[in-house]
Amino acid sequence: MIRGYGRIPGWYKSVDMSKSKSKSKSKPQYKVKNWSEYDASLKQRGSLTFWLSPEVIEQWLNYKKTGRKGASNTYSNVAIELMATLSALYSLAGRQTEGFLESIFSLMGVNLPVPDHSTLSRRLSKLNIDIPVMPATEAIDLVVDST
Repeated sequence: MIRGYGRIPGWYKSVDMSKSKSKSKSKPQYKVKNWSEYDASLKQRGSLTFWLSPEVIEQWLNYKKTGRKGASNTYSNVAIELMATLSALYSLAGRQTEGFLESIFSLMGVNLPVPDHSTLSRRLSKLNIDIPVMPATEAIDLVVDST
């Protein structure tokens, strides 16, 4: 049985529920017709490829001084925008986004600090970022560069 799908993939076949022994009305059950396609789709669903351009890594920390009282921002706007995009793309809360990016950096061997959830929230309130929301009917490609 598929849960959470808006449409039924081609490799599923409907089963007649009128012949079912159960008396309660439930959702129709589906039988897999092509196991190799089904298996490949499940593997693809969990696939994650992540790449950050070297420019993003170089611009991660903010080295510019504002000239005003108080400390300057530690992280650049690029870092905050990337975290906001990941949060929206994968429907993650602040702490989850923080942990996700820490694990990505760990896997990539990048030794940079990640903004904590409170810094992310505070900085996002000051930035004007437009992140379009797209239906999840196809694979999502996220390209991160320094522009």
